[in-house]
Amino acid sequence: MKRKGVGEVDDQETPIDRLPFDLLAHIFALLTCFKDLAQTSAVSRKWREGVKESLARREFLSFSGWKVNDDSTTRLLLHAYSLKELDISRSRWGCQITDRGLYQLSTARCISNLSSLSLWGTTGITDTGVVQLISRASSLQHLNIGGTFITDISLFAIAGSCPHLKTIVLWGCRHVTENGLLALVNKCRKLESINAWGMRVTVDCFIGLLTISPALQIQPKGMLPNIAVF
Repeated sequence: MKRKGVGEVDDQETPIDRLPFDLLAHIFALLTCFKDLAQTSAVSRKWREGVKESLARREFLSFSGWKVNDDSTTRLLLHAYSLKELDISRSRWGCQITDRGLYQLSTARCISNLSSLSLWGTTGITDTGVVQLISRASSLQHLNIGGTFITDISLFAIAGSCPHLKTIVLWGCRHVTENGLLALVNKCRKLESINAWGMRVTVDCFIGLLTISPALQIQPKGMLPNIAVF
């Protein structure tokens, strides 16, 4: 059987296979379903490389609503070099991320460049995994870690590693105390908003935070009485 030489066109090649590689990668970047991406990458070596290139160009990636685990999430993220926004929130059928997954994700090149990260409702994670990931996410401006079981340990890590943080969602984080919030507001001087719905902290704690940072917004609005901070 005669082998195909370099540059020769295979008569069995489909029209899409004859597209320039950059255009192929652009088409794959339009896929939003990770099941489709996985199936696409299994078609051929060229398509697999096209999927990798499409991931490398993405600035936003959301796993919310998709059934993925530690390993499948990491495999995709390791190729997403340009990523700026990452959403691995858990929905009804969604992400099954654990501390092991956060540890693996922390090795991805994109983590240090992330400006936005959502870990909403990922109840399989603890302070151990959060600290590992956050320690490398020094560019974060927006963090949603609501609906998890983190404690002050995670907030201490965020305070020490995220100097550019502007907003944080701590919705329902009932194990976070006044100590963690004070550390956060004291060190994250660019912080503009905290969503503290459902937290077990007193009004006096929030007044103390506003004393440190009078422009800070405590969300949702209406949680605090009308107070004047001098």
